[in-house]
Order: sequence, then C-alpha cells, then structure tokens
Amino acid sequence: MKITFIGGGVMAEAILGGILDAGVAGAEEILFGEPVEERRIALAETYGVTADADNLAVTEGADIIILAMKPQHLATAMDGIKSGLRGDQAVLSIVAGATLETLTKGLRHRAVVRVMPNTPSQIREGMTVWTATDQVTDEQKAASQRIVASFGEEIYVEDEKYIDMVTALSASGPAYVFLFIEALIDAGVHMGLQRPMARKLVLQTVIGSSKYVQETGMHPAELKDMVSSPAGGTVEALMSFEKSAFRGAVLKAVDAAYRKYQALGKES
Repeated sequence: MKITFIGGGVMAEAILGGILDAGVAGAEEILFGEPVEERRIALAETYGVTADADNLAVTEGADIIILAMKPQHLATAMDGIKSGLRGDQAVLSIVAGATLETLTKGLRHRAVVRVMPNTPSQIREGMTVWTATDQVTDEQKAASQRIVASFGEEIYVEDEKYIDMVTALSASGPAYVFLFIEALIDAGVHMGLQRPMARKLVLQTVIGSSKYVQETGMHPAELKDMVSSPAGGTVEALMSFEKSAFRGAVLKAVDAAYRKYQALGKES
C-alpha cells in the first residue's frame, strides 16, 4: 500500500511509526510532503522514507493520502493537492475540527476518512475514533482500519456527530489525566514524599487501576467501593472530592471542550 503524508509533525511521525512497526506499508512505499527542510531530512534519515517539499508531486501514485498538518494550514494544503487527486484515492484526515463537508468541498474529492487520534498514539497506546464518507470503498475502509489500528485501539462510527464528542473525551482526555496525575504527585510531595517517589507511586497507581478496570470488566464504581473501607481514609478523601464538586467539574470541563469543538467545526 502506497501512503503519502501531507505534513510531517509529531502525530504524523507517530502514525508513521505504527505503520512501519505493524507492517502496513514499507518505508519505500511512504512519501512525505513537508515544507521544512530540516524536518524532511530527519524523516528520511530516521525512517528511510521519501520526503519532498512539493505536496502535489508526492500524492501521485498514492493509495491513501494522510492530511496531518495544523488546522490553519489545511486550506492551503487542500488547494495544493486537489487538482491531482484521482477517483481511486482515499484521503484520510487527522486535522482537528475539519469536518467531512469541509474536506470534501476543499478537496473536490468524495472519498474522505476523518480520524481523531490522541497523543498516546506516539507510544502505540492511542485511542482513535474514525468515520468515512459513503464514497470510501470497503477496501479503502479496511486499509484505513489497518492504519489506525497500528498505533492503538480504534472504533469506527457511522455518524460523524460522534467525532466532536470523542475529541472532547479521548483526544483532549490525556490532558485531563495528566492534570490529575500532576495533582496527585503534588499531593504526595505536600505530605513529605520525595518527588521521584511520589511520581513512581502515582504513575503505577494510575496504570494499574486502568488495567484493573479493563481486565475485570467491572464498573468503576464497584471497584471504588472495594477500596473504600467504612469510616476509612479513602472514604474521607472521596467525601472531600464530592464537597469540591469534583465529578461535576469533570462533566462541565468535557462539555465545555465539546461545545468548543462543535464551534470550531462550524467555522472550518
């Protein structure tokens, strides 16, 4: 499978690493359109791929074209490649806020896949949700699924309306988790623990707790109750969370992100 990336940033590199590690495509089958010379050199030397400043040139012969630039560069990128797109090519976009309507109109091309990954994709632990237009063939969907599965877990949705919800929950989600991790570490330091020790305790607690939920299949509330002895310290901490409206703050924050992504989609 021949794959072209338009944009060679951090997420593009994460996807590239997944593709190569999973054997979805070989380095000789991958091209990059990237305006920054230093970046082109780094990608070529590190991964053995071909990189060029001419976006239109690198799309020729590609089966799938991955749009991986910043949102503010999307319009220019689409203008630069739309004249060379063929009917049998699929365009896969990871550009935040870019709707299928924006992409199909901007590219004058109907076979478009919209993908929303998150930052743990960089270590092959991503959570990606994706959708596609009706013009994307079953073969192209299968190829897209192989790509997104190469850097973590994936879910396909028929209705694009879920993408903004996903963006607010799992794409922005790592930032929420990082904030909670930071706060827990600071709490440990506040009690008197050395920061490296607090960091190790918190990180393994978060990793282990997540795996515990996954492997047991139990509801988080059940697992929380198992840790909470009557009149114990855990219950005291949970009561403090409730008094601080922790649960409500999380709900409001995710809803705020969702509304923002909806607004960005309308602006694109």
